[in-house]
Amino acid sequence: MISKKSQQYGWIIVFCSFLMLWVTNGLTLSGLTVFDKPILDEMSWKVGGLKFRDFITLMGTGLLAPFVGGIADKIGVRIPMMISIVTLSAGYFLYSTIESLTMVYLIHFLFAITLASGGLVINVMLVSRWFLENRGAALGLALVGTSMGNALFPQINTYLLSMYGWRDSFQIVALVPLLMIPIIFFVIQEKPTDSTDDNSSTEQSKKDIPGMEYFEAIRTTNFWVITLIAMSTFYSILAFSAHLVLYMIGQGFTKEMAAGGVGVLFMLGIIGKSAFGFLADRVDKKTVFTFNLGLMFIGTLCIVWAKQILFWPAVIMVGFGWGGLYTLLQLLSANIFGNKALGKILGTVTILDAFGGGMGIWLTGVLYDSTGSYATSFNIIAALVGLSFILSFFVNEKKGYQYA
Repeated sequence: MISKKSQQYGWIIVFCSFLMLWVTNGLTLSGLTVFDKPILDEMSWKVGGLKFRDFITLMGTGLLAPFVGGIADKIGVRIPMMISIVTLSAGYFLYSTIESLTMVYLIHFLFAITLASGGLVINVMLVSRWFLENRGAALGLALVGTSMGNALFPQINTYLLSMYGWRDSFQIVALVPLLMIPIIFFVIQEKPTDSTDDNSSTEQSKKDIPGMEYFEAIRTTNFWVITLIAMSTFYSILAFSAHLVLYMIGQGFTKEMAAGGVGVLFMLGIIGKSAFGFLADRVDKKTVFTFNLGLMFIGTLCIVWAKQILFWPAVIMVGFGWGGLYTLLQLLSANIFGNKALGKILGTVTILDAFGGGMGIWLTGVLYDSTGSYATSFNIIAALVGLSFILSFFVNEKKGYQYA
């Protein structure tokens, strides 16, 4: 049981995870996209060459996540979080000195360490330890940080870009992650027993943690269905969001409106994450999960078939649906597999969803370079979301650890 005092402190933990995700996701993903055009103009690189950096970030994150998750299962999340903050700050400072794509790729390996050590897996682990009741709401509010960062950092970085140029802007933003250091040291606590007078031994605590063992979990149909959905939807949303600025500029929008388009996408994600997180605590989680995928699918079809006519409604549907889906993926994983080996389990899921996300961003750039259009890429996105919608019907909560 989690005491009332610990439940109250748990909401402080949710806010800390919100801040971590706001910084780590916002600065490594959409926050970078507003710098693409000035960098491409100055360096004369191809879009596909530049966007390969994101494949490195996400694939590196996927490969590191099970290792970092396993460590966090044993020693806690604070040390990985500190590593995350240091590598993020260093990466942004080094960006101000780039002269070659090789340098960019090395920086994005640092960003892989950032996301593996302080991104989704670590924060889902942390919040899940603090909540049994209201877990959907807690995860939803924490994960709002990813959308908030991806919505606001493009606006902040666009302003800095207009004032100082891209190299100086990178140096300024490099200071932002360092603000998280005192929060990690003095506010974040690993689990409820850290905030109460519970003196039970560590070994006994590990035995009492509910959930599946790692190898038990990866032999289930649920694991592979969730993993395939995560891979396909990460491909789709990251390809769409990473290329949205360039797509909109190519369609005649101003760079400010293009940055605003990214903002709308992720602001709707904020609403989706919190709203569907609360809803999932009150109605059938799988129904909410499938609804989110259906909404995303309709949005992607609108972009493919109607293009500019339904562009803004499509962005709204994709953003809103993705926000809810993002929360439900983590919530279903925690509910089906439990907390015992959640770090390793989510880390393994991350290998494939990061591969999908990285491939989405990079391959979309390559296809654009070869065809001069985003049409083929957006058709692939719609097809993958449609496949995920079908797969969602095969998720079965009744085969979770509670029913074993």
